[in-house]
Amino acid sequence: MIAEVIINSNVKNLNKTFDYNIPFEMEEKITIGSRVLVKFGNIKKLEEGFVVNIKDLSEWENLKDISAVEEKDFIDEPKVEMAKWMANRYFCNVSDCIKLMLPPGTGTKEVSKRVKEKSLNSVKLVKTNDEIKDDIENKILKSEKQIKLLKFLSENDDVLLTDIPVLTDVSTAIVKTLQKNGYVEIYEKQIERNPFLHKVVEQTHNLKLTKEQKHAYEMVENAIDDYMNSEFLLFGVTGSGKTEVYLQLIQKVLNEGKSSIMLVPEISLTPQTVDRFIARFGQDNIAVLHSKLSVGERYDQWYKIKTGKAKIVIGARSAIFAPVENLGLIIIDEEHDNSYKSEMTPRYNVKDLARYLGKKYDVPIVYGSATPDMTTYHRAINGEIELLELTKRANDAELPKVEVVDLKQELANGNRSMISMKLYEAIQDNLKNKKQTILFLNRRGYSTFIMCRDCGFTAKCKNCNITMTYHLKQNKLKCHYCGYECSALTICPDCKSNNIRYFGTGTQKLEAEINKMFPNATTIRMDVDTVSAKNSHEDILNKFKNENIDILIGTQMVVKGHHFPNVTLVGVIAADTNLNIGDYMASERTFQILTQVAGRAGREKERGKVIIQTYNPDNFSIEFSKKQDYKLFYNLESTIRKQLKYPPFCDIIMLGFTSESETNIQKVANEVHTYLKNKIKTDNIPIILYKPVPSPIDKIKNKYRWRIIIKCKFGDDIIEIINECINTVFSRNNKGISLIVDVNPNNML
Repeated sequence: MIAEVIINSNVKNLNKTFDYNIPFEMEEKITIGSRVLVKFGNIKKLEEGFVVNIKDLSEWENLKDISAVEEKDFIDEPKVEMAKWMANRYFCNVSDCIKLMLPPGTGTKEVSKRVKEKSLNSVKLVKTNDEIKDDIENKILKSEKQIKLLKFLSENDDVLLTDIPVLTDVSTAIVKTLQKNGYVEIYEKQIERNPFLHKVVEQTHNLKLTKEQKHAYEMVENAIDDYMNSEFLLFGVTGSGKTEVYLQLIQKVLNEGKSSIMLVPEISLTPQTVDRFIARFGQDNIAVLHSKLSVGERYDQWYKIKTGKAKIVIGARSAIFAPVENLGLIIIDEEHDNSYKSEMTPRYNVKDLARYLGKKYDVPIVYGSATPDMTTYHRAINGEIELLELTKRANDAELPKVEVVDLKQELANGNRSMISMKLYEAIQDNLKNKKQTILFLNRRGYSTFIMCRDCGFTAKCKNCNITMTYHLKQNKLKCHYCGYECSALTICPDCKSNNIRYFGTGTQKLEAEINKMFPNATTIRMDVDTVSAKNSHEDILNKFKNENIDILIGTQMVVKGHHFPNVTLVGVIAADTNLNIGDYMASERTFQILTQVAGRAGREKERGKVIIQTYNPDNFSIEFSKKQDYKLFYNLESTIRKQLKYPPFCDIIMLGFTSESETNIQKVANEVHTYLKNKIKTDNIPIILYKPVPSPIDKIKNKYRWRIIIKCKFGDDIIEIINECINTVFSRNNKGISLIVDVNPNNML
């Protein structure tokens, strides 16, 4: 038997199969998807690879044997096929895609050392034998600490070895002595690392659906019953009860013995979603996958899914790769969110993978959002997917009243603080009425840049062509691209002036200003800097909700999906943050984030208020977010995009080149451009091809960055041309140069 093996490497030239002989003793162990170790070329150490096909004969002679095989099969044939499909579509190596499907904590190349990582967590327990009473009575044992421990163990079964010093004040060294003398036994027991261990959630039951919710439920229910691969957009205003529809659909699938995948965009949303699902379905049926779990916890959750114990998978983007058996439903909540598109190789879009799985297993897909991605909404109104609308809040609560404050007028009135007079008064009223406030600013740190007022010097990262952000707490300048940091400046390094000034605002600065303005108010901040620790997302949100903290200050983490009954005021400090980033999606993102943050206010009986501060009050994305009218926004924005050939009317493909040599990068980018230009002309392909230019941020981590932009209708013909170009032109001339191909990128910088 012959195995076709792909080597685990990101080198483009190795994205092909190599034939290896399967030794007789391994024939029953090796299947498509098996992870193996092989001798490759003249390299002495064994290389890791994945078996992607098995056949009887090879055209090559003198094949090498496979040296070792992973005993557990983590990847099966359908996953290998999915990886091949991804590699072709996203212009990367098959092994890059397979690695996304491996269990957490098993991504290294040392197969033989993985036994510990693969198994469920094991703990060491201690128990006594039956002869200790006689030996204590006969005074064979004389040590007081040994006797104390043995008496304790005789009264308590299965004590953790690590707990003994705490419970008995006896060291583990004494335990080992007793073990050596045969008085105790130390043994291992496997346990599941349970991230829900300390959750106490009151059970809930199905709520009565509104007329609109019931219609939405029944449409998807019919697709489930008929084993149809249908797509649905659940387009509902904030607070319209989309989650209740999800819960009841999942219950329907669960009743049929099938599994569901429920995707949420932010880690900060996962705890709240998990709580609601545990309250409805209990812990045993649920597995959660996200990056804030420990590797061990993630592995155990993965294993729980693999063995069929968990029928409901909740998680961020990577949960789409969960080893789900008997899939019945895929739900993508807040489907417009950027985090569903990977910014690392493979640069996949989770919606593409959902469609792939939906077609393969004939299951419906539900996209949910109050502010849908324009491409999704375009597909819905054109009949490609079913549009299901929820136009009212589920509890008949009114949508919040939205007011826009012109910051130019505030400056003219002499107010130079971050808080307008209208927002200041609204916060005061909220504090007086014991109501909660959320303040949103999509910039972390204290100041966004530092400049010398004498010579104009700005503090930039030494590795990237980007200004550094000042963080007050650490008194440091940090680069948010490469992580470089240095001490804050007090003297200009160019002109030696001490006229250094801090410009711009971040969440740290906002927090400091709020504490000065409202010294008696309690505040809490939620941004990347405060949520690095495990469970910190959940801790901050629970603290805000349960301790009734007056003001929550945060970045986009606080915007989506959260339900805080006592929040009646939301303040947007700077609505223009996303408007000026030089990206065709700037208006869409501004509208989405403003509408979503407005949706956090007044979700119960009392009507909420939203105050949006901006220097561009007449901008249509701000104006339409004030009206909370998605359709008005879509109609105008789509007209602009159609004229400029932007998605959803055209796809954008960005070929990004990086290298330490600006000369080499320019040469290779021009060669790729010439090849594509000639191919387009020869084959008469409808593509708009732009010349190679430096990227807007032209240097990151000491590497120069260039790019080529293509506008076209993305399909198999385009995929073939680009792959052909990579395999011919780029692969021959890529010394020291990296290439990424990004389809409809989130970030055009």
